Amino acid sequence: MTRLLFVTLSNIGDLVMTTPTLVALHEAFSGAKIDIVADRRSSDLLVHCPFLGDLFHRDKPAGNRGLLALIAALRARRYEAIVDLRTDFLPWVLHANLRSLRWLARPAGEHAVEQHFAVGARLLSGSPGIPAPSVWTNAESRARAQAQLQRVPGRRLVIAPGANWAGKCWPIAHYITLVNLLAADFDALVVLGSAGDRAAAAALQASAPLPSIDLAGQTSLVQAVALLEQCHAFVGNDSGLGHIAAACRVPTLTVFGPGRPARYRPWGARAAIVCAPGADLAALAPAEVAMSLRAHLGGLAAGLD
Repeated sequence: MTRLLFVTLSNIGDLVMTTPTLVALHEAFSGAKIDIVADRRSSDLLVHCPFLGDLFHRDKPAGNRGLLALIAALRARRYEAIVDLRTDFLPWVLHANLRSLRWLARPAGEHAVEQHFAVGARLLSGSPGIPAPSVWTNAESRARAQAQLQRVPGRRLVIAPGANWAGKCWPIAHYITLVNLLAADFDALVVLGSAGDRAAAAALQASAPLPSIDLAGQTSLVQAVALLEQCHAFVGNDSGLGHIAAACRVPTLTVFGPGRPARYRPWGARAAIVCAPGADLAALAPAEVAMSLRAHLGGLAAGLD
């Protein structure tokens, strides 16, 4: 059996943006199993990948000892090909017929997906198109999500009010206003986020004019995928959940303030963004975000996006 090694990135959104490269490699090396080196913070998104071989974790707290243990485990195998999106040295100390690293690639565009894909494309024949991002869940998580969402039937709007940095967060008061503006467009509200988002999520649910469910801090990444697959639109900050939503093919609107949307926006035709004037999130009016979401949904419905 052909076996490849793929070294991905650590943060949730970054990992999602590497999955087009992962999928393309699997398609090019038909039937191959792919071992993946990832971080524990995001690797749950890979556990149910159908062509996953073995999942290895880079144990940062263990320092050099952890790195040496990882190298020893990987050196026990021989790979047909290694694609490393993270380091500039690891493939050279492992056994492989083919290797590709970041410094060898020539990206075709500015976006992170294009830059990652350029690394893998060196090992692909022809000029392959970039696949859509992918995330994976399982039947158990889908059944659990379906049971949870029975409490909020109909067209579900997902709001994710958090991010990994407070400076990326649109004010919760604006999200509250937004949900009120969109009350006629949806039947229910689903709030997602981490445990650190619980206060904002509770405030949002308390003021919601729609039937709602607050799941902030109550889902694994695999469960979040299953929930998003059964929802109808997503609005959130520049965060990992926005990338997951886009990978689930949910119409997604990401609110950008500080940051680099040209490089880090969720990838795909069903993902749109709205940027705050002067990168000042407080100055971005809820009415503008509501208008952007309606326009995005309207374009998708008309087959324009």
